[in-house]
Amino acid sequence: MNEVSLKFRLKYVAEDTDRHGNVRLYYRRHSRKVRLRGPAGSPEFLADYKKAAAGTLEGPKKEQGAGHVVPCSIRWLCVQYYKSAMFKELDPRTQKVRRAILERFCQHKSDGDKPFALLLPRHVRIRRDEMSDRPEAANGMVKALRQLYRFALRYDLHDDNPAEKVEYLKGNPDGFHSWRLDEIARFEEVHPVETQAWLALALAIYTGQRRSDLFQFGRQHVRDGWLVFTQHKGRNRNPVRMEIPIIAELQRIIDQTPTGDLAYLVTAFNRPFTSNGFGNRFRKWCDAAGLKECSVHGLLKAAAVRLAELGCTDVNGGLKTCQCGGVKAGHLA
Repeated sequence: MNEVSLKFRLKYVAEDTDRHGNVRLYYRRHSRKVRLRGPAGSPEFLADYKKAAAGTLEGPKKEQGAGHVVPCSIRWLCVQYYKSAMFKELDPRTQKVRRAILERFCQHKSDGDKPFALLLPRHVRIRRDEMSDRPEAANGMVKALRQLYRFALRYDLHDDNPAEKVEYLKGNPDGFHSWRLDEIARFEEVHPVETQAWLALALAIYTGQRRSDLFQFGRQHVRDGWLVFTQHKGRNRNPVRMEIPIIAELQRIIDQTPTGDLAYLVTAFNRPFTSNGFGNRFRKWCDAAGLKECSVHGLLKAAAVRLAELGCTDVNGGLKTCQCGGVKAGHLA
């Protein structure tokens, strides 16, 4: 006879043994089963038994699974957004970044479990101000919430967009340090002509395009001395075809630099970069030149200045005109 029945003969007490040989004691009556602390006969065991018999002893609460979503909560709205065409039409990288921003918002003080209909502009503004030391991150959060609630409006899930009423923080709108002329000169000094670093800088400065386009440029994009391509950003929803003249200085640098077959910029293994791979490599080039604040993103403004000096206007706008050595270029967005 076991220890429980021999010494105590208490009703509704059951036991089993786990795979490690440990005896587990339970108070089981009807369909209710509650774990009792052991060993049998100990003060803890008897105290638990009395509470279980009186119906006041509760078993350990089960934790909500990581995949649990409270209906009509902010996280629930995010899940619906991720399933929508509005989200799926975004560039994969944009999807990844936006999902990460919204996930951080949901994790903050368990805000994701709160009703999405109760989010007010003052709530968003408070969160924005908490991030005022990182204005680019704060503005990114506001932008992501604006898009989330635009989805809610479009699909008749809500009748308001609280984030639209919250202003962006002032400062550098894209959050990236803009290169100074002395920083460009320093980069060129450390990375001379015929290096991939110099070519990457030249492509950025003399085309004024984003990282997502720069690493893909190759001979297949050249038409009679022009770079002809569709911008990577927005290519699925609002494709923009670009035609940019390859000015003499850029052509000289391309001709003097070893390049790949279908991509001017290649890895040490002569393979095209991925977007992240190119960004990481450019980061190392900047670090080697002691330019810790600089990145490929920050070259857009420097490019606008350099191209303006050459007679180019509205580098990233809808209609771009350029007078470079008498060559005129234009594209319609």
